[in-house]
Amino acid sequence: MQEDFAVNTMLSTVAILFAEGDAGNAAPAGAPPGGGLGFMIQMLVIAGAFMYFFMYLPTKRDRARQAAMLAAIKKNDRVLTTSGIIGVVTNVSKETNEVTLRIDETSNAKLRMTLTSVAQVLGDEPSADAPSK
Repeated sequence: MQEDFAVNTMLSTVAILFAEGDAGNAAPAGAPPGGGLGFMIQMLVIAGAFMYFFMYLPTKRDRARQAAMLAAIKKNDRVLTTSGIIGVVTNVSKETNEVTLRIDETSNAKLRMTLTSVAQVLGDEPSADAPSK
């Protein structure tokens, strides 16, 4: 019911805008040329430019950064998954899009998940014999 009302309202608005532009009457002083249709086209161009620069481009950059990070994952990297699990990569299979993580050192528990589940690479695993600062 509300969708029909919204569609009817939109159609009537478009019809009014077209009628104003095609009326053939002299435009009042200070009115934009082309009536409502010209203004509507200008607003659509501005909205399209806004969506491109503030929505599409940042998303595109994020997807490229994520793809580069996933391509660079290797064995012994410490990673954070999208579910908040921190683990060390023990196996990466890009053919099957899977990664195996060791999540517990004492019980040697491992978890197999999709490669796209990795949210962030935290760095290489610190070795046991390396002195900590």
